[in-house]
Amino acid sequence: MDQLFAPWRIEWVTRDGDQDADDDSCPFCALPERDDDAESNIVARSEHSFVLLNNYPYAPGHVMVIPYRHTGDFADLSDEELLDHARLKSRTLAALDAAFDPDGFNAGENLGGSAAGGSIDDHLHTHVVPRWTGDTNFMPVISDAKVLVQALDDSYDHLHDAFAGLDGGVTDGDDSAVFFDLD
Repeated sequence: MDQLFAPWRIEWVTRDGDQDADDDSCPFCALPERDDDAESNIVARSEHSFVLLNNYPYAPGHVMVIPYRHTGDFADLSDEELLDHARLKSRTLAALDAAFDPDGFNAGENLGGSAAGGSIDDHLHTHVVPRWTGDTNFMPVISDAKVLVQALDDSYDHLHDAFAGLDGGVTDGDDSAVFFDLD
């Protein structure tokens, strides 16, 4: 595989992986418990869910909408949790549209573990990936390399501002996620 220079990734590589969690704990449970949403890449929250930038994005703005409850089965979530998740996903689509002006979106879940392509199968999460006409290229097919066109910090800033601009979004500053009361 070819190697591409991505100096912003050093922050991920050198992070303190044990911070707030054991090695075998769920990152989707540990990240929302941290004090700094920006450092954890959490851009938005609601009562039952949060929006997290994907550390290995398929495209700029690739996020996951994640319920706080640790479960791999939608049937375990209450109606209130399901509705909150759906409403936050709707806000996420609006924020991504405002921040990145994509031509479309891919949205969905990897259910069933590695058979479905997911790396974390015991904590539900919905991927939302902005897409642009012609955004796929030959690099992954021909040279087994993926090109990331925007640093995660830049994606975070654009998306945080877009969430903050939506009706009902409340934030305590750039380091805290935008909160929505979706009741």
